[in-house]
Amino acid sequence: MMSIEISVEQTAAGGRYVARAEGVAEAAEIVFLRPDPGRLVAEHTFVPDGMRGTGVGLRLIERMVDDARRGGYRVLAVCRYVRGQAARHAEWADVLDIAPD
Repeated sequence: MMSIEISVEQTAAGGRYVARAEGVAEAAEIVFLRPDPGRLVAEHTFVPDGMRGTGVGLRLIERMVDDARRGGYRVLAVCRYVRGQAARHAEWADVLDIAPD
């Protein structure tokens, strides 16, 4: 099994959840905006070919959801991948909202 390390890189306006794996040059990521302290907007997900099929995209979302619960804020899923996963995981509804089309 591939060892994956997830971290968060933040700026004043947003940031990204980043997953790195040994032997894979590119990182997987969820790019987000922070329009206000009570909300994170998940804008885009990228998983490089070397990590596809490992579940890393789902792990990034799980970390984002856990952070939202601990931080007391909500996540708005704009990204198509995050929206699709949110529709499959009703247990995230306490912190994750799906943006309308």
